[in-house]
Amino acid sequence: MTRVSRPTDHIAVVDAPDRSRFEVLVDGEIAGFAEYHRRPGLIAFVHTSIDPRFEGRGLASELVRTALSQARSDGLSVLPFCPFVRGYIARHPDDVELVPTDLRAQFDLAADV
Repeated sequence: MTRVSRPTDHIAVVDAPDRSRFEVLVDGEIAGFAEYHRRPGLIAFVHTSIDPRFEGRGLASELVRTALSQARSDGLSVLPFCPFVRGYIARHPDDVELVPTDLRAQFDLAADV
């Protein structure tokens, strides 16, 4: 069973470009991050980590959902080198379109979505 965030938690996901990562904050404390390398028109996610004290609350999914939404808004293609990001995209077919068609097979994603 997955625990969810407590109703009293204030959760925010922010882009920290000076650290090349999106961060998920719980009550102002960094609970985790998704590291990326950004180039014109492209963002490559390379590593996602959640502090063990915050695991089981769905924060990694919230983090990745927000990061992918921002990538979509910015018109960026996504390269999901991070296994968690790749798995998230595989489970959310609407996000597969963010990965360039000719590279989807490299990430074990359906090329025809």
